[in-house]
Amino acid sequence: MADVLHATATLDIKADATCRTLSGIAATPTLDRQNSIYDVDGAVFTNPVPLLLHHDQERPIGSAVLTKVGNAIHFEATLADVDEPYLTKAKQHIRSGLLKAVSIGFHPLADGLEYLKGGILKIVKSEICELSLVTVPANRDATILRIKSADVVGHSGVKPMKPTTAEHIQNLENKRAALAARMTGIMEAAAGEGQTLETEQATEHDGLTVQVKSIDADLQRWRDHEKLQISTATPVPTVVTPTTTSPYATVSVRANVPIGTQFVRAACARLMDRSGMLPTGVNAITYAQDRWKDTPEVALYLKAAIAPGTVTDATWAQPLVNQNIANDFIALLRPATILGKVPGLREVPFNTKVPAQSAGGTYGWVGEAKPKPVTKLAFTSTSLGVSKAAGIIVLTKELIMLSNPSAEALVRQDMVAGIAQFLDAQFIDPAVAAVAGVNPASITNGAPTAAATTNPMADIMGLISHFATNNIAVDGVTFILSAANALSLSFRSNLDGSPQYPGVTVAGGNYKGLTFITSQAAGGNVIALQPSLVLYADGGIEIDASQEASLQMDSAPASPADATTVYVSLWQTNSVGLRAERFVNWAKANANAVKYLTATAWPAPTGASAMGEAAAPPLRNGGK
Repeated sequence: MADVLHATATLDIKADATCRTLSGIAATPTLDRQNSIYDVDGAVFTNPVPLLLHHDQERPIGSAVLTKVGNAIHFEATLADVDEPYLTKAKQHIRSGLLKAVSIGFHPLADGLEYLKGGILKIVKSEICELSLVTVPANRDATILRIKSADVVGHSGVKPMKPTTAEHIQNLENKRAALAARMTGIMEAAAGEGQTLETEQATEHDGLTVQVKSIDADLQRWRDHEKLQISTATPVPTVVTPTTTSPYATVSVRANVPIGTQFVRAACARLMDRSGMLPTGVNAITYAQDRWKDTPEVALYLKAAIAPGTVTDATWAQPLVNQNIANDFIALLRPATILGKVPGLREVPFNTKVPAQSAGGTYGWVGEAKPKPVTKLAFTSTSLGVSKAAGIIVLTKELIMLSNPSAEALVRQDMVAGIAQFLDAQFIDPAVAAVAGVNPASITNGAPTAAATTNPMADIMGLISHFATNNIAVDGVTFILSAANALSLSFRSNLDGSPQYPGVTVAGGNYKGLTFITSQAAGGNVIALQPSLVLYADGGIEIDASQEASLQMDSAPASPADATTVYVSLWQTNSVGLRAERFVNWAKANANAVKYLTATAWPAPTGASAMGEAAAPPLRNGGK
């Protein structure tokens, strides 16, 4: 949940015969592991608040009622009675003691943050937006104090929950595996001795055989039951409106600033700190706190980012993760690139094999008593390794100081433009071939091509025919073309003056279910692709900075450097270099997923065709 911070406290569990309720302490002013103090008196909230799992708004598990009691905030939470795997697992973790803490998700209000001596952050005014169950608490005192039960079964004091269908199947499979292992042991022991089974061994083996057959029959029943449950399941909506029967909802609180601003402010505050431009006693955190009061989360992001931590401590970077400031910048970058504009790309993880069908079966009519053709499908698999696109943007220190909002916007644009332009060209330039361990091939590299004509409709239909001929769905096909060619389409009119390509403008658009995207990287090419057959992996962006480096001020630096290489000192020129790296990769899942036209320069219509007028009026009444 972007821009919502977290503070963790204690959890008590109470189970009854009809539902599961949790009660305990949600917040106290105790100094936590993140070196923060939460002021209970300054907290506001509206009951009930959503109950989430690990602050994931896609995994709501119930609702909670908050109450201020003395110098603490208590809660009474109720888990929802829905059949969701993550909710079932959460209940198991609660019962076993793995989930024994809670964490509030809050948003600082205006002037709601204070910095005390020792780098302690005090949250004096905030709005609590949600309550979450978590594994590792920030509050050192957070632990299960007691377990109450009105209907208790078992030594743990909590009524055991009915296993799900999947859990029941797993339990049966585990039991069968144990029995089969014992049967194998009996037979191998007899084989090793070269003897027949003793009466006692034979009796045990026969008994195990009966049990295995019984489990197999039961497993088949449960698997059939699971299929029935899946076929009749009702999908859970991703966004739920609060009602009397559904008390939880998605909560999102954002600062009223342009997207990407928080990321740029955090980067520039770090740069000013590292470059020594801040007064004595002022660091990046205090500078961000004083400079940008409308985005207090930037200061907390910096505080979390530079605090010491270890790979085993899951709580120290929690504000960094949940602030999601880097993802805020990625959201700004994506729409600027072709990758962000093409709808329906098949997003996959890095280094994960993805199957793709390379050939279909053979089918035909078969006469009575005639043999049927034997057919098979052909499949291949591919995986996207980790690759990155990087660039260095050099800014002056004066610009980084952000003397006015327009300079801030300029920094944001500069940080986006370089990577966006590079990725556009790499994605569609036919000359870009794959280099192992470095970069992927463009989607047009090795793709079929054709020469363009002066007839746009004939060219577009030719590209569509390519997909139809290769049994690739035409629905969703996307065209990437230059703004000039898109403008030419938008100018074309029918004889009655209506646009020939309604919905297509100089910025692209849609026509007859086809999507048109403009990019100057297309040049004279017009690329048609089926997005569902283009694999795409995105690992995010990283920004680093330096003012001491010496750089080759060249978009294609020499590697390795030679005697002619010229370096420019950032320190000497009073500049700072921002190094931006985006981890991204792509590949075609089918060789025919892309086809493109070359040397496309559709002429702008002139005269009658431009104005929608016929060269001569239609003949009527014998042509008079």
